[in-house]
Amino acid sequence: MLGFVNILLGGIAYGFVLFLMAGGLSITLGLMGFANMAHAALAMVGGYTAALLIGKAGWPFLAAVVMAGLTAATTGAILECTLFRRLYQASELEQVLLTIGVVYVAIAAATYLVGPEQMAIVVPAWLDGNLSLGPVDLNRYRLFLIVSGLVLLLSLVRLIEHTTFGAKIRAAVFNRRMTASCGIDVDKLYALAFALGSALAGIGGALSVKLLGLDPNFPIKFLTELLIVVSVGGLGSLRGTFLAAMLFGVIDVVGKYLLPEIGAFIIYATALALLTVRPQGLVGRPR
Repeated sequence: MLGFVNILLGGIAYGFVLFLMAGGLSITLGLMGFANMAHAALAMVGGYTAALLIGKAGWPFLAAVVMAGLTAATTGAILECTLFRRLYQASELEQVLLTIGVVYVAIAAATYLVGPEQMAIVVPAWLDGNLSLGPVDLNRYRLFLIVSGLVLLLSLVRLIEHTTFGAKIRAAVFNRRMTASCGIDVDKLYALAFALGSALAGIGGALSVKLLGLDPNFPIKFLTELLIVVSVGGLGSLRGTFLAAMLFGVIDVVGKYLLPEIGAFIIYATALALLTVRPQGLVGRPR
């Protein structure tokens, strides 16, 4: 029983990692309407930034995670200004082709600069080992992921759904020309929103290294799962993305423990069943 509690905790922690990475994709894909397949590459940027700062430069863990978010945000803003902005009015196919190209460029760059081998990350002593709560020993790092994820979730929901910034983003997506006529700098607004989504991806990538490992193929390995989370949650819904991330995080970890022979099949089967019943997603509106 105690072993299952830790397995369940691992699933919830993985769900929070998925949410941090997929939450940014929910902003760019769901709110902004841009099919950004390069989002997982920005998570990889955050992962490598944190791992290199900790392993090579001796940075503290939390400072390295913050810098990972800032680095990914800067990278995302540069990509938005130089490449992605040109394709906001283009077809989804053109957006997918360009951003998939960015993924393979990022993979090649990471392989050349860092190497193809797996990279680990060292966490501080206060995050290592288990925390005893009565008869239950809980993994400290997984608890940290859950607490950090909750803080970021509440902050993000408030920013997007209860501030002027979030209202401007939704207005710009609904009618870009009308929003610009109100004196709002839509280009700057999109750049900020893209940077925000990229920062979440970078933080999620940094926090995921200890759980998932890190190598140049990271964007390809996890892009499908991020797309599933955003689609099943409902495009543009942060609450839906969170629910889907929790669902698939728990299903993945518990499923691999109970039925290791079927691997990730259970995730795809669950996604297929849910999207068949609710094509709009868990929290999305009917189309």
